Amino acid sequence: MKIGILSRKSSLYSTRRMVEAAKERGHEVRVIDPLRCYMDITSHRPSIHYRGEILEGYDVVVPRIGASITFYGTAVLRQFEMMGVFPLNESVAISRSRDKLRSLQLLARKGVGLPVTGFAHSPDDIKDVIKVVGGAPLVIKMLEGTQGIGVVLAETEKAAESVIEAFWGLRANILVQEFIKEAGGADIRCFVIGEKVVAAMKRQAKEGEFRSNLHRGGSATITKLSPEERTTAVRAARVMGLNVAGVDILRSKHGPLVMEVNSSPGLEGIEVASGKDVAGMIIQFAEKNAKPHNTRTRGKG
Repeated sequence: MKIGILSRKSSLYSTRRMVEAAKERGHEVRVIDPLRCYMDITSHRPSIHYRGEILEGYDVVVPRIGASITFYGTAVLRQFEMMGVFPLNESVAISRSRDKLRSLQLLARKGVGLPVTGFAHSPDDIKDVIKVVGGAPLVIKMLEGTQGIGVVLAETEKAAESVIEAFWGLRANILVQEFIKEAGGADIRCFVIGEKVVAAMKRQAKEGEFRSNLHRGGSATITKLSPEERTTAVRAARVMGLNVAGVDILRSKHGPLVMEVNSSPGLEGIEVASGKDVAGMIIQFAEKNAKPHNTRTRGKG
């Protein structure tokens, strides 16, 4: 197969591993910077131009699109889809998962377990939205934040009011969520490919920190999932319409709660913690499913 990987940097661990896995299985692979692509979007023969040449003949496109370039990156991916190239994750599914509010609403509609979450616009409603999520301590999240940036734990209601007012003063949209104390500063990253969790790791926040992101200094260890946790992770990925996803779950006294569904999950942490060739599994999935114009989005757009 001829595989294109949409990534800003070929030196990134996840991009590098995807290239290695594709080559090991005998495929032709190329890393394509989505921001250097420009498009002819005419309906009779859509095309993508890259550094002066036309990209054609691709069987699979693997999107490794960072959150900061979601808009343009998904536009490029859509163009590949219009050309009949099989996308590992579809553009609609990526856009859906990147919108934290929309993704939580979709998950809630399908009955997937979530932390109690509030969303408001008016400063007059701060006290009520804090009550909705059960009061302090609580977690405040910027909708546009990634890798734990823009996430604050407010220990008291007064602190919560101050943080919410500060975010709104910056015209930032925020979610307010209950704090799952029993999780102990840990979450579970479930790596889903197709309809199966292929690897999982427990991410533990460093001392004095509640965010378990590895970028924030958290540590990762292999963990065993319960059947309910596996089912929850697969359902969450399916609701988003993602073939490949990193589903982050909190262990609560009410069962597994989905915190986030990531459409471009990093490979380094999960491969090191699990010892599994996750990149190879992704390429195997692409081999089995890559057919021209095989781009139906599961669920509603």
